[in-house]
Order: sequence, then C-alpha cells, then structure tokens
Amino acid sequence: MNTPPIVSPEAWEAARQQMLVKEKALTRARDALAAERRRMPWMAVEKAYEFVGPQGKVSLLDLFEGRRQLIVYRAFFEPGVHGWPEHACIGCSLGADQVAHLAHLNARDTTLAYASRAPQADIARLKARMGWEIPWYTITDSFDADFGVDEWHGHNAFIRDGERVFRTYLINSRGDEAMGATWSYLDMTALGRQEAWEDSPEGYPQSRPYKWWNWHESYVPDAAPDPKWIQVSDAGEAAFRERAGNPKPA
Repeated sequence: MNTPPIVSPEAWEAARQQMLVKEKALTRARDALAAERRRMPWMAVEKAYEFVGPQGKVSLLDLFEGRRQLIVYRAFFEPGVHGWPEHACIGCSLGADQVAHLAHLNARDTTLAYASRAPQADIARLKARMGWEIPWYTITDSFDADFGVDEWHGHNAFIRDGERVFRTYLINSRGDEAMGATWSYLDMTALGRQEAWEDSPEGYPQSRPYKWWNWHESYVPDAAPDPKWIQVSDAGEAAFRERAGNPKPA
C-alpha cells in the first residue's frame, strides 16, 4: 500500500485548508444545482395510479399522506430479484438502512415512500425483519415503467396542488448514493429545504434555518419554535459569522 506522506500537525492543517477551499466550492455548486431544480418545469400526472398499502388499495395522491410533497423510491423486492423472498435487493437494502428519521422530512411537509412489486404480506415481513419503518407500497400497474424505474432503482419527486399531482424531479443511478439524509431528500424537491437563505422563486415557503429543527418526537404542526433553541442557534450562527469575519447577519 503506497500511503501518503507523514507530516507535522502544522503541515497537515495547511493541507486541510487547501482541501477545504475545494469542499466549500462543491457545497456552493450543490446549492446552485438545487436552486436550478426548484426552477425545473413540472409534469402533470394525468393517469390514476393504484398501489396496495397495509390497509388496501390507495392512489398516488394517498401516498402524500396529506402533505404537499412526495418522494417515491422504487425498491426492488419481488420474485426474480437476488435475495427474494428473504431479502430485497442488496443495494436497495443498503439505501433503506441509511434513511434518516422521517419526522424531520415530514416537518417540511414532505413524505418519503418506498414502492415494490412484492405483496404487502412480504413487505411487512421484510420491514419487521430489517427494522425499517418507511411507508412501503405495492406497485400494481405501469407506475414504475412510466416514471423510469422499472429496470433500475430511482427516486421520483412529486408535488400536489389540491388533488392535482405533478412530477418535479428524478434522481437515479449513482445519484441515489447521496440519498438517505434529510437534506438530500429536500434538495431534490420542488420546494427545497424551505429556508430563507435558499435561492428560490418568489413566493416559495421559507423560514429561518435551524429554527424549525426539533427532536424527532417533539414536532408539533404549526407550533412556534422552542424559544430556548432560538437563543442557542442564534448564538451558534453569530459565532460562525464571527469566525468567518462577517459578524452581521447576511
């Protein structure tokens, strides 16, 4: 193994600072890409798709669970897939293991759901065995083929206006590697993280960053942020700005 050179703490920190410049540039580029996603055209979903859930037949609109946005991941768990019937696809299972607590995503008016062609009894058994709590539905029609995920995994994002549903984005192939974190999911949606610093079209819902965060069991819809947390996060933001040489809020 041809390892890198061994250096002093000072040289290591200097090398890190050089790398940090590139990391910050990548972060800014990722923010800009997400801003472009928020300006993608929407595609009206005209077909009435039908799924099966734990309680029976449901529509695509039902998958939103009353929220404004929906992300559907096409997971491969069905006859013919390696691992069946004990397991889902190894790659899809690795992704499911990385899904963050859904309360944070739900707090941004966004639902995540998985969809496969396996019957609900098998999906329930798999979820119990693997410890997954993601809503998981059975595809019954051409949903996967129509949205480009019949032969390979992928995340489709949707938004609704009342009962009208629109497709807003698709992430698949290696793009799925980054999925699982709350931020990655929100960054692919039409509304984004819904925070005031984001470059979003006029009129999009936005609130101050950090303030909407909560413990996953403590979110209350439409409740004001915890005032103590406001103080703590304000102090943290001020410290970061001071460190960056910009003591005033942006």
